Amino acid sequence: MPQFDMPLADLQRYRPERDEPTDFDSFWDRTLDGQRVHRAQPMFVEVDAGYSQLVTEDVTFAGFDGQPVKGWLLRPRHVEGPLATVITYIGYGGGRGLLGEWTGLPSAGYAHFVMDLRGQGAGHRTGDTMDGPLAGPHHGGFMTLGIQEPDTYYYRRLFVDAVHAVSAAQAHPAVDAARIVISGGSQGGGITLATAALTQRVNGTPPVGAIVDVPFLAHMRRATEIVDTAPYAEISRYLGTRRNDVDTVFRTLSYFDGVNFAARSTMPALFSVGLLDDVCPPSCVFAAHNHYAGPARMKVYPYNGHEQGGAFQDVEHLAFVREIMGG
Repeated sequence: MPQFDMPLADLQRYRPERDEPTDFDSFWDRTLDGQRVHRAQPMFVEVDAGYSQLVTEDVTFAGFDGQPVKGWLLRPRHVEGPLATVITYIGYGGGRGLLGEWTGLPSAGYAHFVMDLRGQGAGHRTGDTMDGPLAGPHHGGFMTLGIQEPDTYYYRRLFVDAVHAVSAAQAHPAVDAARIVISGGSQGGGITLATAALTQRVNGTPPVGAIVDVPFLAHMRRATEIVDTAPYAEISRYLGTRRNDVDTVFRTLSYFDGVNFAARSTMPALFSVGLLDDVCPPSCVFAAHNHYAGPARMKVYPYNGHEQGGAFQDVEHLAFVREIMGG
């Protein structure tokens, strides 16, 4: 795959006009206010995963409408708390996976909270969380599930889960509630952008930093126009049969677009992009970065696609976390 999007110099300046509904803020205030009643004390149950130097816990917390959402919490066994903590959201189709996939950050002295994804987890990682109110015609996957209205759209439920995950992590006695970084790649990057903005709209202590790798769910209309890869292709195929629904679909998506959330996020952020990425196109990633309201920097991988930096980016993560957390 060659570089198919704009030249890097143009990408760095690319700041398109936002497609933002006039009631964007009131929609999310109403959503978050209506979900306060469903918050409950999370459950943490220690499990023996065979890692003698780590404490590993199974997590259950109340997500959207109080529905149970699973997660993992890992932390170093012999380090005094409360601990600086990283919360991770997963890419499309994945779930929380196995505990052995998440031992890196706890080995560096941090707690690591990994949120499962409702209805997902049959793709690249296993998952254990159900999605309650499945309804409405949609094309495969999750991109068009409930897309007829913002209130019924799948990602409304998932973004509320993600906000509640921050509160759940902060409820653990070993976690320093004032030192949390949220993170994710691809879909997880899109969830991170939403959570960064939404946690600043609720009572409590918001995270202090965000790691946003190759974010999905950003500048979505352009993505459907320049790539035909999954998951954006789910939208294209849906509209290929529901020809009269174009305006309705993109109106719904405008409430969930990472570019609009980026414009409301002020915590320091680390982004990454692969210039060969035909899943989350570089211009869509830069659109979110260039609209980001807080201090943000971009790590560019010119000859990589959606995998961007891989383990090299993990090194950047650790450096960013150390910088934000103060050591």
